[in-house]
Amino acid sequence: MPSFRRFHHVSVSRQRGVVLFIALIALVAMSLAAVALIRSVDTATLVAGNLAFKQSATSSGDSGAEGAIGWLTTTSAAATSDPWTDAAHAFNNDNPAAGYYSSINVGAPLDLFADATWSPATSAPATGNLYDATGHEYFDATHTKPTGNTVRFVIERMCRTPNQLLTEADCLFSDTSEDNRSKRVLTYGEAGGANSSTAGSPIYRITARILGPKNTVSYTQAYAY
Repeated sequence: MPSFRRFHHVSVSRQRGVVLFIALIALVAMSLAAVALIRSVDTATLVAGNLAFKQSATSSGDSGAEGAIGWLTTTSAAATSDPWTDAAHAFNNDNPAAGYYSSINVGAPLDLFADATWSPATSAPATGNLYDATGHEYFDATHTKPTGNTVRFVIERMCRTPNQLLTEADCLFSDTSEDNRSKRVLTYGEAGGANSSTAGSPIYRITARILGPKNTVSYTQAYAY
């Protein structure tokens, strides 16, 4: 008797790979997000580092003002004449190598933002135990650990005309008649000094430039009289 066999045909659906394609897209998106996050962190770190360099440079600017005041004090003490009457007095003449200018250079302003202004021939270095002869700053007095900052300064006498006596230079002077509590103060002449000095002291503008790491540049200004 003949036997009959039944064959069952199983249909297999074809895999289209849609899930794999979606997974690859998600992986690419996650990779791009990770790269963006890394770049954001790097940028924030860079900005924070630049701000730290800027703050360090600005803090070093005080030494420039101190060096300028020291030069003014030393020069005044060493002088044997009166700047009101002696045209050859150090305060009445430009001294670019010392960073000193007897006027604010009206008509031909001193460009404080030009690199040439801060060369050794036209400015002076900060002084002190933590500075060398060129104004490089160090953490130690033996100059073995540099901070990366270089500090230099210029002094401008607040006068319109350079290389002139105080009486002829059209200067801006401090007030010596009253102190900050409005109390009467004797003038130099009233105290027994020469009458030529009764008008007070001319005002000096001190500008310090600090050049730090990664070309960080800061400027500070102070006024002295």
